[in-house]
Amino acid sequence: MAAAESAPSPLNSALAAVLGSVLEHARPKTSGAVATYIPELANEDPEQLGIALASVRGTVHQAGDSDAEFTIQSVSKPFVFALALEQSGLAAVTRHVGLEPSGEPFNAISLEEATGRPLNPMINAGAIVTTSLIRGDGADEKFAVIDAGLSAFAGRTLDVDEAVFASEADTGDRNRALGYLARAAGTLASTSEVATTAYFRQCAVTVTARDLAIMAATLAGGGVNPVTRERVVSEDVARWTTAVMTSSGMYDASGEWLVRVGLPAKSGVGGGIAALQPEEFGIGTFSPRLDGRGNSVRGVAMLEELSERHGLHMLEHRDAPLSPIGEISVGGAGADSEVAGDDVVAMLRGDLTFGNAEEVLTRLLPLLESERSITLDFGSVTRVGEPAARIFRWAAEALGETADGRARVELRDPDGVLGA
Repeated sequence: MAAAESAPSPLNSALAAVLGSVLEHARPKTSGAVATYIPELANEDPEQLGIALASVRGTVHQAGDSDAEFTIQSVSKPFVFALALEQSGLAAVTRHVGLEPSGEPFNAISLEEATGRPLNPMINAGAIVTTSLIRGDGADEKFAVIDAGLSAFAGRTLDVDEAVFASEADTGDRNRALGYLARAAGTLASTSEVATTAYFRQCAVTVTARDLAIMAATLAGGGVNPVTRERVVSEDVARWTTAVMTSSGMYDASGEWLVRVGLPAKSGVGGGIAALQPEEFGIGTFSPRLDGRGNSVRGVAMLEELSERHGLHMLEHRDAPLSPIGEISVGGAGADSEVAGDDVVAMLRGDLTFGNAEEVLTRLLPLLESERSITLDFGSVTRVGEPAARIFRWAAEALGETADGRARVELRDPDGVLGA
């Protein structure tokens, strides 16, 4: 039997039930309206409602209309920003577009007086400038790069809704005006017509809530698509992009969103929202009715409920984690019978971060005496972040040797988790 036809696992069923529950919580909310300033979007069925969650391990859970197609619109902005960063680097991109929240509507005329830069890449002015930075002389060449990049984020080939593209192009004079203003200020990297035509096609790419979940999970996983396992962007780019989503992804509602939901996110007037928890998962939602700021009413409600009910806020206070020190032995007792005298052996465990390294050294270094040494055993450690590895290597080097030539801090690393 094909995998798609096999019975769902208990985990999939449980997570689908969780998503279904928050979906039903949001269903009664019927305020707002579908976008009409792009005429083709007015044809969307306002009752569609879907949600999907993709883990960074590649498992996808879904509920409702999670496979219904809609146009990505402004949810494309962080991903195209990531493609520009991957292509040109942070310094080059930020010469053209800033990183500060605007506190203004998505289509505001928002250029820094001194530099001519749009305030950030999540508003239209900044997104048009970002699109202009993508490789290619013409709109078709730029869009081909963008389409390939968005498809890599989604893990499948994405298409364009030509009717929506035509509708955007016919009614896009304000966006063209933003392009002309940026061009006059010296920050647009192409003509306004090239940039806005590529931008209109970018916004008309069709996706599903499932696609958005996988795209967001690609950022959450440090730039690696969790389904295809393809590296789409670097870890630095994924981090920079997530940071801008955190501060600016929900337009002039970004501050309230950060307080109430606490997940980096980006919305679009097509009714989609992409959100993520770094290192854990991505979420995609779809519901076409929008509030006055251009955010999906039910999408916001689903993510608020999911975050509140399941403690997903990235600033949520959590109980103290398991200590990184599993066992401490002295001399011939316990973990290492070959250690003589009153030398100390500490068996470390789990994933070690900067904070874990500080805890280990704070607890153990006071045990050092003139003729005593400490062995840090990494045999049960699964991963060491590079900042933590640097601290451990520094301690071993800086504390030198005992009078009889033994290292005062020895790093026992049988599996090479400390790296070079």
